[in-house]
Amino acid sequence: MSTNNSTDNSTNSSTDNSTDNSTDNSTDNSTDNSTDNSTTTVAFIGLGIMGAPMAGHLIDAGYRVIGYNRSRPAVERLVAKGARAAGSAAEAVADADVVITMVPDSPDVEAITVGEDGFYAAAKPGLLHIDCSTIRPDVARQVAEAGAQRGIRVVDAPVSGGEAGAVEGVLSIMVGGEEADVSAALPFLNEMGKTIVHVGPAGSGQTVKAANQLIVAGNIALLAEALVFLEAHGVDTEAATEVLGGGLAGSTVLNRKAAGMRARSFEPGFRIDLHHKDLGIVTAAAREAGVAIPMGALVAQLVGALRAQGHGGLDHSALLLLVEQLSGRNGPTDTTTEEG
Repeated sequence: MSTNNSTDNSTNSSTDNSTDNSTDNSTDNSTDNSTDNSTTTVAFIGLGIMGAPMAGHLIDAGYRVIGYNRSRPAVERLVAKGARAAGSAAEAVADADVVITMVPDSPDVEAITVGEDGFYAAAKPGLLHIDCSTIRPDVARQVAEAGAQRGIRVVDAPVSGGEAGAVEGVLSIMVGGEEADVSAALPFLNEMGKTIVHVGPAGSGQTVKAANQLIVAGNIALLAEALVFLEAHGVDTEAATEVLGGGLAGSTVLNRKAAGMRARSFEPGFRIDLHHKDLGIVTAAAREAGVAIPMGALVAQLVGALRAQGHGGLDHSALLLLVEQLSGRNGPTDTTTEEG
């Protein structure tokens, strides 16, 4: 069921479809340019660091976009790109064929869908709801069930790639839901992401996203330790990360985060506050399943400690600050040793 939009210009002569008896479950993500997107109205709820550029890609693709966000300036910026403004989630959804939500946490998704003023109550049957938020898998399943009871097609489609991935339209999107509903969501997901994979039924996308956040947090913590270690030994960290990136230690985290960490620039692409929330989802889900995640639990404590120090608004790469603190260092040029 995997779907991958990435373009591979290389020639692969190793595949012979005439002798392959296996079932091909892949979905063609190619965009049909004959489709008139201007006839489809998309309500986009949640125009934060990632939601705003995601909505922008839909406008660029020709969809009629109605934007709603709790803070008005974000809506006004989207209107400047060609969207229509809504004063509430219910107003945004009233004329929509598709609703995409990108809000911070499980209670937010519950409130705007099945809460007292939630849009599910007034939504027209057949509405497609694509939730790109990162929430608890059990809440995703509950929301999907509530939608099904009202004739609403619900897909959980959390994203990974941070602000840069959202701006560039190359997000990785892990999708849970019924196959027909996922197929209906693909034209919209294709405008916002590069790697889109249907990973299973409702809630599965959120489960995979939890695993993603576990891996990303671990990578950032180890990259932070490596940088502080290299600095303590007086190594040129720019040269070091270049060569590390070419070997087995290379990763998207290293490519995207190392330069900012070296410069101690922690402008939020993904805030500590949000990663703290996500690691809470991971640890709770792991406990429920009886799975041990000792490394993840440790990183979750480190993220929690950094947040408790008042750094929740910084990018999650700011874990470097905590590693420095634990090492008794005051920045990359600190040459203090135990002896001196």
